[in-house]
Amino acid sequence: MFRTLGGGDLVTKWTKAAHPHAVTELCEAGGRLYATALRAGRISRADAEAAPCLLELALLRPDLDDPEWLRPVPPAVVLAQRLNPLEQEIAERRRRSVELSEAFEPFMALGLGTQTAAPTHSISVLEGSDQINAALDQATTQCQSEVLTVQPTNRFSERTFLQGLERDRPLIERGVRIRTLYQHTARYNPEKLSYVEHFADGKVEYRTIDELVERLIICDETVAFIPTRDDQQVALELRHPGLVRYLVKVFEFMWNRAIPLTAGAPYETAPDGITEIQHSIAKLLVEGHVDEAIARRLGMNVRTCRAHIAKLAQALGSGSRAQLGYLIAQSGILDQKLPDEGHAR
Repeated sequence: MFRTLGGGDLVTKWTKAAHPHAVTELCEAGGRLYATALRAGRISRADAEAAPCLLELALLRPDLDDPEWLRPVPPAVVLAQRLNPLEQEIAERRRRSVELSEAFEPFMALGLGTQTAAPTHSISVLEGSDQINAALDQATTQCQSEVLTVQPTNRFSERTFLQGLERDRPLIERGVRIRTLYQHTARYNPEKLSYVEHFADGKVEYRTIDELVERLIICDETVAFIPTRDDQQVALELRHPGLVRYLVKVFEFMWNRAIPLTAGAPYETAPDGITEIQHSIAKLLVEGHVDEAIARRLGMNVRTCRAHIAKLAQALGSGSRAQLGYLIAQSGILDQKLPDEGHAR
């Protein structure tokens, strides 16, 4: 059945008919016997005859104390032995890919130069604030006619303030038009109001709307930037004309329903005793959103959102959250036309 190699050496070689297959395709008998050997700590040679592949694949080794028994090689050891050549191959392929990229890098700019007459259809992934800001700076520097921006939420740090000034001031000095959409809550944000005042004399328009989906920047209807993560650390630079045109239409749709920042406050009480922002909250409540989600979508903190919900409940005479949703649906307030709906300019 087997023979000893090397004059008394206890390493053995199977002489039975071959039982070939890959270790990733371990046969049923081999899998069962290997599991048995692991549980018991060893298995007899006689029992192992049913699966000669266990020795061929080095899953069993001779017992040094008793030649009639075989001991299982620990799965972690087998896995490491099998993975090592694969990892080496992967590392080698990565090294070759880097070398290939470096070899062609000097020609990339030349290749792009021959395609300047053709439109660029591309979606580029920008990772990290440095790369995103560099791409934005390049796009705004090249912009000649108009920048469209959507700026949701109230997050407006001093660094954001300075970056915005540095980027927008040259645009305005060149006569580029800027249109920006904020949420209604921006009307009560001192930092944003201060920012707006810096460009009061330029070709700049600011409007607010109750809810914005996500940040958006479009330059000359040729390039657009959108985030792909909530932390704003990954963005897409879009230069495909079809995609950019679509985003421009989305912007215009929101713009035509927004209220100029210089107009009256959108939180004024309507004839039914409910403010416009409370109408927006009521709509999201009926859709089943929790307080945190409503606050995030409307650009306010959770405490302010809950204060509006409390006033809404008081206006409708609700005694509980469940009853509030029912009263909103029954009151018909969601069927009423809000002041800024259909308001095109």
